Amino acid sequence: MPFSMSMRILLAALCAVAVTSTAALAQSGGKEPEAQKPTAAEVSKESQKKVDEIAEAGRVLTGPAGQAECVWLGRRVVALLWRDDLDTAFRHLDLYDRFGCPSAHIQATFRCLIRQGAIDPKSQDTLNGRVHACWLNPSLEPPAQPAAAAPAQATPPKPAAR
Repeated sequence: MPFSMSMRILLAALCAVAVTSTAALAQSGGKEPEAQKPTAAEVSKESQKKVDEIAEAGRVLTGPAGQAECVWLGRRVVALLWRDDLDTAFRHLDLYDRFGCPSAHIQATFRCLIRQGAIDPKSQDTLNGRVHACWLNPSLEPPAQPAAAAPAQATPPKPAAR
């Protein structure tokens, strides 16, 4: 009997240590390093950039598509459509329509975004940047593609004359 009682105590102690160490690992693993958190200056700079982009759209576009609420909601809808988050995109689209924003501009911007092709992860181009460029100019031409390889000749070349 004393042996089984000491085994129970040992087993309980091991379980307590396992639970405590698991909880400690879970807490420390979820923290973000301090160096990766954006500073107040970076947050302010990013906010100012968004404000400037919306103001630029107001200057470039005429009509409701240039209104701040239409620019903000419309760009979000197009980005969500690109990411295949259709449920969220449709909820935003309902708000977009409620503000009296032109749905044709969403369609034209999304068409422009699709024509631009996939975003290369190595490039500086971002989804938000492309959406903004297409929002300002939905008829934006896609970037030039590299020249295709020269078509192969159908007939083999003639041997040189001797």
